[in-house]
Amino acid sequence: MDTRFLGIAELAEAPSVAVVVDVMRAFTVAPWAFARGAEKIVLAESLDDALALKAHHPEWLALKDGPPAPGFDLVNSPGLLRSADLGGRTVVQKTTAGTVGALAVRDAALVLCAGFVVAEATARLLRARACDSVTFVVTGEDGHAEEDQACARYIAGRATGAGTDAAEYLRRAGGSRAAAELAEGVRQGAHPDDVALCLELDRFPFAVVATWEDSLMVLRPHPAPPAADGASARALPGG
Repeated sequence: MDTRFLGIAELAEAPSVAVVVDVMRAFTVAPWAFARGAEKIVLAESLDDALALKAHHPEWLALKDGPPAPGFDLVNSPGLLRSADLGGRTVVQKTTAGTVGALAVRDAALVLCAGFVVAEATARLLRARACDSVTFVVTGEDGHAEEDQACARYIAGRATGAGTDAAEYLRRAGGSRAAAELAEGVRQGAHPDDVALCLELDRFPFAVVATWEDSLMVLRPHPAPPAADGASARALPGG
């Protein structure tokens, strides 16, 4: 498998297969939304677009980075989202980096959105699809975010079948600037458990696939293919 690791600005053309990585926090939040019952997640280009989508679909819930704001129902925090009841709901998500990265590769044949919480499921799906070339989009800090780099390289190692040890990659992510800012309260709209939740390896047994539906980019969970050794994926938590 040929792998590339690029920041959003470095995407000169749509890759055939893209894994968009945002550990802290967009693509930790998205799997949590599915675990809390969300049917789908729609990615918005801007905050105004998110509010317009909600206005057109009043039953949808809008989610953003930062503190709560008028018109938005949720913030981009796994710690705050984990107690939400999203059964059957559609969530409109707009964040600073993750959603931007996913929309930048909308024309790819396969787009996966990932963090550590869905790392193994993402790697298994790449292996099952026999992907020859994969572009990992490192969304944070213009492609230099340590937590996103670490997660991308960990998934790449797992996707090639290597016996990659997660400990060093999780250590790198835990020492990142994003982790420090969350722990110190620099970033608004956060919960004290956010860093730990973002570093919870393989919390969920599904990958997150993005597809183009009715002029919108939509995320849905995709069950992880069986492990090569026949081991089962972790069970989805009930709460």
